[in-house]
Amino acid sequence: MAKVDGEIVIKKYANRRLYNTGTSTYVTLEDLAKMVKKGEDFTVQDAKTGDDITHSVLTQIIFEQEAKTNNTLLPISFLRQLIGYYGDQMQMVVPSFLEHSMKAFTEQQVQMREQVTRAFGETPLTKNLQAPMQMMEEQVKRNTEMFHQAMQMFSPFMTPTAVPEKKPTEAKDIDELKEQLRNLQNKLDKL
Repeated sequence: MAKVDGEIVIKKYANRRLYNTGTSTYVTLEDLAKMVKKGEDFTVQDAKTGDDITHSVLTQIIFEQEAKTNNTLLPISFLRQLIGYYGDQMQMVVPSFLEHSMKAFTEQQVQMREQVTRAFGETPLTKNLQAPMQMMEEQVKRNTEMFHQAMQMFSPFMTPTAVPEKKPTEAKDIDELKEQLRNLQNKLDKL
């Protein structure tokens, strides 16, 4: 597919066919997925109404990608959490949080590739990045934990998924607060 200057408009017809107006060719969802991977920006419009249906078409691409491989990107637990936010007070916050998280993830991935390439040179290992996946998994775990913490800040009535262990300093802080309350109570009694 030839790259065209300006915005690429894909028209979707009632027969479910997709037409790339930039290249004057019919395309498939797989072709659109390849365009996304190449970084080509496009919008999808309903040919009859002119409505922007990019979101639903991209969602359909994700659905097909998830269905055709056993290596799914969206674990069931994530999908359940995502569904739980529909209609919730957090629904407005989740899209921007996910967008920022994916941007940060992409930037970290680029940095990691550069660091591995500098350290080991250009090898099949650095191209595939199979060995450094543990580092990426750790970053994902940290990002997930940050996500949970952010959601709990916005929704104080959420049930926590894991109760953090009490640290010894917390017990000391509680004892100090109790002592301060006792002192305050003594002062109030004297009045």
